[in-house]
Amino acid sequence: MAVAARLDPKAFFSVEEWAPLTARSTWRGPAMLAHAWALIIAAGAMVVVWPLTLPLAVMIIGARQLGLAILMHDAAHGALHRNLKLNDWMGEWLTSGGLARYRPYHLGHHRYAQQSEDPDLVLSAPFPITAVSLRRKIIRDLTGQTFFKQRFGGFVSRLRARKKGEPLAPIVLNEIKAKRRWLGFGLIVTAIGAPFGLWWIWPVLWVLPQATWLPLVTRLRNIAEHACIAENEPDPMRQARTTKAGFMERLLIAPYYVNYHCEHHMFMHVPCYNLPRVHSALVRKGVAGKMLVEPGGYLAVLRQAASKPPGLGRLEPSKP
Repeated sequence: MAVAARLDPKAFFSVEEWAPLTARSTWRGPAMLAHAWALIIAAGAMVVVWPLTLPLAVMIIGARQLGLAILMHDAAHGALHRNLKLNDWMGEWLTSGGLARYRPYHLGHHRYAQQSEDPDLVLSAPFPITAVSLRRKIIRDLTGQTFFKQRFGGFVSRLRARKKGEPLAPIVLNEIKAKRRWLGFGLIVTAIGAPFGLWWIWPVLWVLPQATWLPLVTRLRNIAEHACIAENEPDPMRQARTTKAGFMERLLIAPYYVNYHCEHHMFMHVPCYNLPRVHSALVRKGVAGKMLVEPGGYLAVLRQAASKPPGLGRLEPSKP
């Protein structure tokens, strides 16, 4: 198997420079978790007071749901807290959850980044696609079709197989646990809100963003990170893309420094809150010009991802 090339931090940083960049904080991870949940609660309160703000709240909450997944991702790298036991507990119970099953999968992605064995290659390999195809994907995301397929697709497939008399796919225990946890969270929130007439909080202020905005921004994240990068790309500075993000993009699309994805793949043990410092240091050292960076933001990445002319067969992804 072709393992992705690795970079030695000593080639870019002195020991004195590198140590603070990789240091795990005891408070910054918990602070980001508190920030994510505070924004979710604040957006929900905004809807309770001003119901017409629901569309904005859906975007804010959906982006923070992605933010919780990003913080779980940091926990998978042991970077959410200096204490690894606390790191894993927070990553499992205070984020999007599923840390135990996500960690080995994700570390496999880093080991084979953009190589033929990369388990995430299926997400980036189809690009570029046509603008029409991208539009269809966005519509499926925003109308809940992607959410339904991901959350209930296995159950529906088993029902169809049973009707046809076909062998049933095995039920994965992790899937059952995830669904129980999802429903359990909903029951708790509903029970707390019902006495105050707020029984609708979970379906409207959690499931609705989760079924619409979250799939969209998750897709945008996947596209920005690895789309239109050649399979078996040998250069570790061009196996992932960093995308410049302004305030609104960080609020609604790319929370918690997820846009610094090239730096994350170059040095995967750096906590997410230190990635901007890594980027600035590489710029000062004249290294950033060799990296895959999109200065035009997420819209520019989408244009590139949807650049395949209509009516042609699939094009091989090319180097930017």
